[in-house]
Amino acid sequence: MTTSNLTRTTKHWDIFCTVVDNYGDIGVTWRLAKQLAAEYHIPVHLWVDDLHSFSHILPNLDPTLAQQTFNGVNIFQWNTPLDIEYVAGEVVIEAFACELPKQVKWVIERLHKQPQSSAPHWLNLEYLSAEDWVDGCHGLPSTQPSGIKKWFYFPGFNHKTGGLICEKNLFNERDQWQASPNNKMRLFEELGLSGIRVNDTVISVFSYESAALTALINQWQASPKPMHALVPKGRSLTSLAPFLPVDVTDLIPGQQFKMGNLTLHILPMTDQTGFDRLLWSCDFNIVRGEDSFLRAQWAAKPFIWHIYPQEDDYHLVKLQAFMRIYCDNLAAQIAATWTEVNLAFNQGDAKAVVNHWQQLNSVILPLQQHAINWPNNALNDADLASRLVQFVKNS
Repeated sequence: MTTSNLTRTTKHWDIFCTVVDNYGDIGVTWRLAKQLAAEYHIPVHLWVDDLHSFSHILPNLDPTLAQQTFNGVNIFQWNTPLDIEYVAGEVVIEAFACELPKQVKWVIERLHKQPQSSAPHWLNLEYLSAEDWVDGCHGLPSTQPSGIKKWFYFPGFNHKTGGLICEKNLFNERDQWQASPNNKMRLFEELGLSGIRVNDTVISVFSYESAALTALINQWQASPKPMHALVPKGRSLTSLAPFLPVDVTDLIPGQQFKMGNLTLHILPMTDQTGFDRLLWSCDFNIVRGEDSFLRAQWAAKPFIWHIYPQEDDYHLVKLQAFMRIYCDNLAAQIAATWTEVNLAFNQGDAKAVVNHWQQLNSVILPLQQHAINWPNNALNDADLASRLVQFVKNS
């Protein structure tokens, strides 16, 4: 470590991310890093501990390289200890309470102690939640044992929070895409999905394991019109194993299995732009985690959110908090039907999820219109990146 690095920062921002559940945490931080670089021209250094998982959503990434650049973002392999000399940026973000490397903390502490230095802003980017307590905790400082303040930044659904990740042109791009059915049909062809007609019902499935999913697949086979379930290799397929003639591990993208009036398609992995377009192209999306959950909302289509299970069913508290705000201006019957199908799916209640799914048909048109209106209401005139940049300026 050179002495000069203890008295200066550069204009870049550092974001540290540990990959959890393969794609969730890195999905959020990668979108944020790209947006900061593209829209605010901020040099971003993204430190990631698992480049192999990261490469699933960034196919051109080489997991063997310690440093590489994509979309204006410098991506570094985060080893312990760091094997690259660390120079602090203006802002240091630890995503989702990951523990900063000791070398990084050491540099930050000494920069704060140097009277002539420019000490970085230290932020903890928290998970997205619609719970009421988030409003009061967003933007609060936490004084560390060293005396340095770390600020807690909470994404959220109102002006009292840190906002939601959304690129400036996203909604216009979505509307242009959805204006012509040719776009979705071309995408399905590019993904190797055959046999889908323009008016067939198409559902994307990116969930955890659930008996509720098994029950829905069984129900969809008896659909009065052709249906297609698009499922990537991963945890969702574990619940579909009883329907498959081959072992889940032997499945390959492009395979399809016809079961009654339902066709199950095995999806290839795609980058984030491709995933957005997939959500835009489906009639209904089943998603999980945080990144996919938010992108399903921006897709302006009805969806089920399979939230990550937590001890003592605390995830259901988070789910219900979101459902309350999502259904705030929905008619009672529509709100109840959508809420119950989400709750049943998350509780793995096979019988209930089928019953409530059947009831969706009676409310699907107003639910679709609500899904179209929701994104603009949820964004609250300011996205997460713009609020984050302003937060740093103000603090």
